[in-house]
Amino acid sequence: MKYPNIMKTRSAAAFALFTAAGLTILASVTVPPAANAQEPVVTETRSLEELHKAAMVESGRLIVYAGGDTAGQQDGMKKDFEDRFPGMTLDIIVDYSKFHDARIDFQLATGTLVPDVAQLQTLQDFPRWKQEGVLQAYKPAGWDAIYKEFRDDDGYFTGIFVDAFSNVVNSTLIPKSEWPTEAKDYLRPNLKGKIVVTYPTDDDAVLFWFKQVVDKYGWEYVEAFAKQEPMYVRGTQAPADDVESGKAEATFSTDGGLIPWKDTVSRFVLPEKDPFVSWAQQAAIFKEAKHPEAAKLYLNWLLDKDTQSKVWYMWSVRIDVPPPAGYLPIWEYDNGDPTAFGQFMSDRAAVERFRTQIGLFLGEPKGEPSPGHLGLHPEKALSH
Repeated sequence: MKYPNIMKTRSAAAFALFTAAGLTILASVTVPPAANAQEPVVTETRSLEELHKAAMVESGRLIVYAGGDTAGQQDGMKKDFEDRFPGMTLDIIVDYSKFHDARIDFQLATGTLVPDVAQLQTLQDFPRWKQEGVLQAYKPAGWDAIYKEFRDDDGYFTGIFVDAFSNVVNSTLIPKSEWPTEAKDYLRPNLKGKIVVTYPTDDDAVLFWFKQVVDKYGWEYVEAFAKQEPMYVRGTQAPADDVESGKAEATFSTDGGLIPWKDTVSRFVLPEKDPFVSWAQQAAIFKEAKHPEAAKLYLNWLLDKDTQSKVWYMWSVRIDVPPPAGYLPIWEYDNGDPTAFGQFMSDRAAVERFRTQIGLFLGEPKGEPSPGHLGLHPEKALSH
């Protein structure tokens, strides 16, 4: 989330001036169809060590805008990266993806781009940014090992991990035989007032969970769910925290470790019949990145087989990294198609219609955004 200067023309896009709140800014109005015509991109051949040296010569710094829910949510990633590459500084700045993409669009339109890399849940942005000519085509080492459905053929963006929102249950508060796993389980009388859920009007992945359930069970389900008096929160970290602490007993609006973390009571459980939400979080390097070598190092490290095997707690985007014992490859779940969310996100008019409709039942977001208020041009994570 960074936003600098004004009146800088972007390649491959035309802008019309408009005035709002006393400020003149640029708005994209047309995009030439051949914005990204170029020679095929060659896959990276340098080692991580060679990329590290190049990044240190460049400046040793990298700025990433990461979709997420709390200021410190990516602290572990920052530490792992900086430990692996001594001398590097990774400023990874977390906010809701829908706020990050708005900031990025503003920064691009005004010539004030801050991040080198964006990794976001707003999957619809990446094809658009590619078309607008603002992304750098780049294929990290191991490109062919990434599922083709998770990467752009031309190298402009790629999935970096597969996330899934489904059931998370407090195993000490609910007997295993009674764990809610299917959508209608959350309508049980004994769970009234004990469910925590992210406002679906605030998060598109949670919204898509409801969209799939409405498609299967109708609006009657949402009406009945509202009567369960769930605890509503902003962000998708809060449901996980509330279930773990015992403040709530269960949720379906967050992710969890396929292998339970040590000394935790929360358990992530997939449904057998009803749909769940899965997708590959997308990442891209901006053409105007100030630290392009560091950005390349970062993507190569994220997608390295060793990193994919050890860092991610859900599914890898690599064909050659199997899921933990007891789980299938993400593609083998008939009720969790990892491309469905992206298809949903691509039709913004339909998304907004459904968001407005479900808001009539479950309300609009209340309270402060869980990552805090980052402003227009954050260059470092908020204090936490």
